Amino acid sequence: MSHHHALPGALLLLFAVTFAMAYPEPVPDSRGQRLVDAWFERKVSQLERQGSLAPVASAAQWQEEKPAARRQLARMLGLDPLPPRTDLKPVITGTVETGEVVVERLHFQSSPGLYITANLYRPQTPPTSPMPAVIYLSGHGAMKENGVSYGNKTAYQHHGLWFARHGYVCLIIDTVQLGEIEGEHHGTHRLGKWWWISRGYTPAGVEAWNAIRSVDYLETRPEVDPQRIGVTGRSGGGAYAWWVAALDERIAVAAPTAGITDLRNHVVDGCIEGHCDCMYQLNTHRWDFDRVAALVAPRPLLIVNTDKDPIFPLDGVVRLHQSTRRLYALLGAEDRIGLHIAEGPHKDTQPLHTGAFHWFNRHLKGADLMDLTALPAVKELPPASLRVFGKDLPADQINTRIDHLFVPAAPSPPLPDSPAGWEKQRDAWMTALTGEVFAAWPDGAGVPTVREAGSAEKEGLRMTAYDFESDEPYQLRLIVLHRAGLKTEETKETRLQILDDEGWEQFGAIYRSRFAGLLEGSPSPASDETAFAREKLALQDLPGVRVYVCPRGVGPTAWQGSEKSLTQRLRRFPLIGETLSSTQVWDIRRALQALRQIPALAPARLHLTAYRSQAANTLLASLFEPGVEGVAIHELAASLQEPQSRVQYLSILRTLDLPQVVAMAAARTRVELHTAEPMAWQYPKEVTKRLNLPDRLQVLPPAASR
Repeated sequence: MSHHHALPGALLLLFAVTFAMAYPEPVPDSRGQRLVDAWFERKVSQLERQGSLAPVASAAQWQEEKPAARRQLARMLGLDPLPPRTDLKPVITGTVETGEVVVERLHFQSSPGLYITANLYRPQTPPTSPMPAVIYLSGHGAMKENGVSYGNKTAYQHHGLWFARHGYVCLIIDTVQLGEIEGEHHGTHRLGKWWWISRGYTPAGVEAWNAIRSVDYLETRPEVDPQRIGVTGRSGGGAYAWWVAALDERIAVAAPTAGITDLRNHVVDGCIEGHCDCMYQLNTHRWDFDRVAALVAPRPLLIVNTDKDPIFPLDGVVRLHQSTRRLYALLGAEDRIGLHIAEGPHKDTQPLHTGAFHWFNRHLKGADLMDLTALPAVKELPPASLRVFGKDLPADQINTRIDHLFVPAAPSPPLPDSPAGWEKQRDAWMTALTGEVFAAWPDGAGVPTVREAGSAEKEGLRMTAYDFESDEPYQLRLIVLHRAGLKTEETKETRLQILDDEGWEQFGAIYRSRFAGLLEGSPSPASDETAFAREKLALQDLPGVRVYVCPRGVGPTAWQGSEKSLTQRLRRFPLIGETLSSTQVWDIRRALQALRQIPALAPARLHLTAYRSQAANTLLASLFEPGVEGVAIHELAASLQEPQSRVQYLSILRTLDLPQVVAMAAARTRVELHTAEPMAWQYPKEVTKRLNLPDRLQVLPPAASR
């Protein structure tokens, strides 16, 4: 008897996700929005030329590049080095029989405590020789009833049944998020876990590792021919099929379904809004996605998609196919790449199935094309019958906290035993910062051109605005403020404050009513006359000037929209090898360079001040720019892994954390660290003592917010 079970909760979830994918939230038009969109367009256009397969001109060139490219992908997934291949500890907890097919309920561990729950489908009557096998990687199909997860493997049972009836072994595995042990894929998508980016963690890496270990498991099965293992999967499972096929040469044939498109679709067209974190590597090496596809070549590869899929649009899929097909042609293997397009939305449809089934029959069995339309893949088994675990889940599971464990953070470094030892450690950190964390900064930017945009004098104060280009199309503004009549020779000191959103609001409240024409885009609350009087008095006694700058995304270039739209905008940055924070560090560097182009300010002593989200950015910028005499930092987080912080830099925690950044800054210049957590900064205090520079770092109580 056939049973087709559709769980209402799962259907509602899938409908909600699909609706959100097809109809992303509109974002209000603003200068900040137009600028960031133009910047994304420019960066993607660069990567289409440099980070795609376009520069590959010959088969020999690709064969030379391929090993390094595979290592880069592994690194971007958090899989370099690979975790140890520990004992899989496989356990079969039961079987289900249909008369033609035996389904084994089983689990194994890809790493100790990282459980993979799976169903293995095989023919009731096995053939006399080992069979080809297909790993089916599940997409986002939640299957739950009364709070019990049956695993998303049960949503894709029809694939396993079809393969087993046609002479294959098929292993369908659960994902971390929607398995029987429910972990998480949505760290940055909706949970605010921005530290995932700094840690170098993406659940895509876990799913890739689980798929690699699934190949290991199939190789232990006597029914399986290890030379004929294929992989497929749809949606999220399609993405994981790409990862494992690109990383593991044991995959002989691949047919990923609705799991990839190009960078333009994801970033410029906004398709990232329909995807959780499991769909992406942290794109440190700034690839377009055809380089992922290229790592499958010259093995048989079928790209499967529908023509109306809003999160894998047809134009990007076709562009990616054409680029990859050109490489296959260079390799003399153009007959091994295919494109199967079926009509329909982002949905698991029978026309999609038949394309993949044909492909595996041809390339895993050597069979001629056959008419499969009369042999549909149909769900027959109650999802509950496919659940691996009973009532209790294993106590030693780490699935629910794998994000804290999968990518090791850098251990606490030893204190330097000598100045030479410190220099060696510092140089290693700087190499990692320039080569991985900030590798996407513009090359050969040159000295910024500075243009005076206006000046005004009010009530004994003079404000002058200077504009400079940080990174096309971003023109940022330096606001120079001093007492009226200050002579150039009296300008002994320049104090540059890097403003965050809160600082910009306070600055506008003090000065907008008097200097509105120079404060483009500033907020207009009621004027804070008390604060103005206090600031005016301080400037009268200052032997120099105060300068203010807003990095991109702050003040005049701030984005508008809901929390959801802002979150999705932030998520685009790692796809081009950046974070908003890393671009702001660049803006601060450019502001320092621009200051030196203003003749009256160039010879003055330079001090920096920053609060909150700009504190870490300013410290990092000071490591790359000479001539900074002092840095005053307020409300700096003790770690980039603090859950509430939106400050993030690609994979930086694999190398160092903020205490080490403070130590490097204090070894270069004087640092005042105003903090409510003095014990968090023992490492930089000890470093400065050992370098005989104890006065370089002052850890002070919190000062007034600004």
